[in-house]
Amino acid sequence: MLILGLETSCDETAAAVLAGEKDNLTVLSSIVSSQVKLHAKWGGVVPNLAAREHLKNITPVIEAALKEAGITSRDIDLIAVTNGPGLIPALLVGTTAAKTLSYLWRTPLIGIHHIEGHIYANFIEDKIRVSTKSKISNPKQIQNSSIQFPILCLVVSGGHTQLVLMKKHLVYEIIGQTLDDAAGEAFDKVARILNLSYPGGPEIAKRATQSVEHEAQNAERKINTGSTLRDMRYAISLPRPMINSKNFNFSFSGLKTAVLYLVKKNEKLLGDKKFVAEVCREFQQAVCDVLVSKTISAAKKYNPKTILLAGGVSANSELRHQLGEKIKEGLKNTLYIMPDTCYSLDNAAMIAAAAYYRHKLAPDKKICKANWKKLETDANLELK
Repeated sequence: MLILGLETSCDETAAAVLAGEKDNLTVLSSIVSSQVKLHAKWGGVVPNLAAREHLKNITPVIEAALKEAGITSRDIDLIAVTNGPGLIPALLVGTTAAKTLSYLWRTPLIGIHHIEGHIYANFIEDKIRVSTKSKISNPKQIQNSSIQFPILCLVVSGGHTQLVLMKKHLVYEIIGQTLDDAAGEAFDKVARILNLSYPGGPEIAKRATQSVEHEAQNAERKINTGSTLRDMRYAISLPRPMINSKNFNFSFSGLKTAVLYLVKKNEKLLGDKKFVAEVCREFQQAVCDVLVSKTISAAKKYNPKTILLAGGVSANSELRHQLGEKIKEGLKNTLYIMPDTCYSLDNAAMIAAAAYYRHKLAPDKKICKANWKKLETDANLELK
């Protein structure tokens, strides 16, 4: 089966062609047109600007995906598109394009939840990284049949932070989620507080690495103690919200506010790259500590055979590494899987991967043929 996937939920215009056969999912092409530079000057995504760019890019991106895959529209067996959640002006561009192509090509159409796509990025055959007892940096190929249920998935993105339990394909139980800001949203907001560029996640990660490297080179740094400075490193300590709570929910708004108060108290130090780097390091570590702790606690309660990492923030190298180390340390028989970083961020291959299972397990495939006129777009679509 050849699937054309489309993704326009935010500021990435993406199209991909995926080949699926007996649960083996291979990406034949994956084209992503980014709008990061356009939105950077605004410090975040402007919905109407994003939609305008999607309109300009959607046709060229689809054509490029088909060309790279070496196929034509006649070869496509199924079209898949993100129909929520996301920015409604952006979503409408993708769903309208998908419905139009479904009608013109007489090809079945399936709408996919954006987070479901992120989860199923882990099922893409040729781009999976696996860590069990081996070193986390060692990539291996794995057959999807090796991914055993129940699955515990940590979803970390700009709009979502959730722990999702899956006992079988396409059946989700959300056992924990953020009560306020998502982790990715907190990264962006803290980056703005520190006067860093958009998107905030990569900028904070880069400066956190600089802080660690500098600390290794020079243990003596300065600390702001109200009105005086003395020679030792910046002793910055941020809270780990809800890390000791008895549930699996998250909260990152307070952590963001703690950074805001710290910066207001030390505004003169915003020009000090070492201070900014140390704030980034401590903030990133606080987020990782909470995410990893909650995931390990949930795993000990629910005993999953597989733990998946998904969402845009799953590209963060520290989160990938630290979660893997804790799994190796306390859950030695649990398989840990994370997508290649190119499939961590928004892309259309993940949408096609989820659609493969949606179509395969659909009780009535005739519905897909009628979706060109029935598929609806929902900015607040729930995962269920």
